[in-house]
Amino acid sequence: VQPVESGGRPVQAGDSLRLSCAASGVGFRLHAMGWSRQAPGKEREFVASINWSGEGTEYADSVKGRFTISRDNDKNTVSLQMSSLKPEDTAVYYCAQSTSHMESSTLLNYDDWGQGTQVTVSS
Repeated sequence: VQPVESGGRPVQAGDSLRLSCAASGVGFRLHAMGWSRQAPGKEREFVASINWSGEGTEYADSVKGRFTISRDNDKNTVSLQMSSLKPEDTAVYYCAQSTSHMESSTLLNYDDWGQGTQVTVSS
């Protein structure tokens, strides 16, 4: 079952925004989760990942220090807190469950990306 992303909206450069991802399935707490994004005319790229327990994370260099991924295994949710947003962060953001319990930046490790949520950052 695909996860459902929410929270995307138009914002100004420098603003903060929190994205949420609701996942289903009894195996949620056993798997890493990840966020990716795709801007118009560009390939999808890795953004952030979190391991099964929430104690291990990995970030793309472009968002390191500005974005924070977290998870709530009791609620089957994953969040992406974004701050100091830039116009180049404009994209559709997707989340998915990994086939592994460890965080990973390899998009092929993820199954069933959601429909995405649009984030638009204007200067």
